[in-house]
Amino acid sequence: MSASVGTGVFLLSLMSIPICYLFNSLIYSNRYVESGSHILNVGLPKLMYQICICEVYAVHAFLSVVNLIIGLEQDNIIDGFVTFYLKEADPHINTAHGHMISYWDGCVHYLMYLLMIAAITWGDNYRAIGLYWVGSFLMRAMVYILGNAVGKYGTHVGPLFVLHMLYISMSVWACFRIFSQPSTRDVELTDIEEAQRAGLRRRPVDLVFIIYLIPALAFCVFRGLVVLDCSSKWCQDYTQQYEPYLKDPSAYPKVQMLVSMLYSGPYYIITLYGLLVPGCDWMPDLTLVHSGALAQAQFSHIGASLHTRTPFSYRVPVDSQPVFLLVNVLYMLVPQALCYRCCTQPAFFLRTAPEKKNE
Repeated sequence: MSASVGTGVFLLSLMSIPICYLFNSLIYSNRYVESGSHILNVGLPKLMYQICICEVYAVHAFLSVVNLIIGLEQDNIIDGFVTFYLKEADPHINTAHGHMISYWDGCVHYLMYLLMIAAITWGDNYRAIGLYWVGSFLMRAMVYILGNAVGKYGTHVGPLFVLHMLYISMSVWACFRIFSQPSTRDVELTDIEEAQRAGLRRRPVDLVFIIYLIPALAFCVFRGLVVLDCSSKWCQDYTQQYEPYLKDPSAYPKVQMLVSMLYSGPYYIITLYGLLVPGCDWMPDLTLVHSGALAQAQFSHIGASLHTRTPFSYRVPVDSQPVFLLVNVLYMLVPQALCYRCCTQPAFFLRTAPEKKNE
């Protein structure tokens, strides 16, 4: 594939800016609204699998820029681009959580799409950045869909929500294609054997991660119990003093903590095993998916907890903000460091020889 394909995708994503402005201006220039449909014709040559993947990510990149426009207009930084959409769309997008995922999708996901398209264009492997996106996207989708269904806006689900489900279905297909990418880890056998002979005393970084995983597991379960209305005084005091947003009626924080408890909790236990026992070759991929999911979750949670769109009674108290930020930022950053360690120095996790199947 030529580099012009990647350039074309980048230019296509930027076209969402004038398109949004023109579409919004046309609506408000008339006194009535005409319904219509926007059809994106995408050519799919039979033998051009890479072009097909690029087209999928091109659509995602286009929608990411639209989400960035939504976030900027909600903050009154720009005006006249998606005003009609913000008034007529499902009310979920106007919540603090919806606001934060608009910024995440418009900045972080957009960068990931461009990186994956560039890797495809240059013939490089994009499995690592793809797995990070898979974790981020799945976390975003699960919390947003379940929060819409069980929160205070559950009765306001409209046609746009159905279109959102079609977008998610296309994204899930892209997730499966990423998992089919081959894993490329070229490590010499001597390096693998040497790394696996080293005990914890010779791996101080891994020891720090092991020590971190225990309180991280406890914190994950604790916040899950808080949103389940645990009657413990510790849970009630924590909610009132540090994270009142967990009780927000939008249900996004509740779903967020339950998803984290059910998935991040087992992850910490599995990761603890992977850091102690050599040869767990699934560790780099697992940490990539989880670090992407946790980065998206914590960004949305921290931002929504402090955002002005969150009712004042559910925002983090000013006196508690330093502790809140310290704990939550560390809870987000340490898994990123663990992921970096597993992906850049994978020798301890690789197997020295392929397993032989007994026929």
